[in-house]
Amino acid sequence: MFVLGCVACCRLGLLDCSLLLLCSIFGTSMKEPSVSPGPTPAPVFLTKLWVLVEDSANCDMIAWNTNGQTFCILDEQRFTKEILPRYFKHSNLSSFIRQLNMYGFRKVMSLESGLVKSESAIEFQHPFFKKGRPELLEHIKRKVNSVKTEDAHLSQDNLQKVINELKVLQDGQSNMDFKLDTMKRENEILWKEVSSLRRKHSQQQKLLAKILQFILSLMKGNILKGTNRKRYSNSDCLFIA
Repeated sequence: MFVLGCVACCRLGLLDCSLLLLCSIFGTSMKEPSVSPGPTPAPVFLTKLWVLVEDSANCDMIAWNTNGQTFCILDEQRFTKEILPRYFKHSNLSSFIRQLNMYGFRKVMSLESGLVKSESAIEFQHPFFKKGRPELLEHIKRKVNSVKTEDAHLSQDNLQKVINELKVLQDGQSNMDFKLDTMKRENEILWKEVSSLRRKHSQQQKLLAKILQFILSLMKGNILKGTNRKRYSNSDCLFIA
């Protein structure tokens, strides 16, 4: 085997000959060693979240649940003012919760008798976010809206169909606008008629009240006249007697 290697040296370059001899003597391969990829690092958001939940100094604001399967925000105001600016450079709790949702965290709702129990603490859960299991963080992936290429591009026929449907909707909207304008004008006319009738009714009520008052005054005058006549007739009778 060594002799064959020396013969090969005459035909090959010095470097290639040396490699060939080493391979023939030791039986090694000339392929490059394969490197196995290491674990994918967890996103920065999840790393920061893990650190602040694990930090016992934050236990009065955010901490693990007793079972270590969920974590709770115990004091929203202090968490917003103290924790968020320190770890995430903002103080927007809604933005923090949106980030949790984007990574698949779910809000845990406590149920009692079929009704949601309202508590001051906000509790979140993820299958790969557990106490004492930091190696699971690499399995938490951010949600990505995957759209197929064939679905992203509409064909010409489908596009024309959508345009036609939009045109029909636009025509229907125009008809509805015309009907609404007509109803508005009719409604204004009706309101004017109602206002006119109210004024007439008020005038008639005043007129009837005056007539009633006049009739009552006449009746009162007639009653007084009748009473006076009876008095005069009685006094005449007494005088004659």
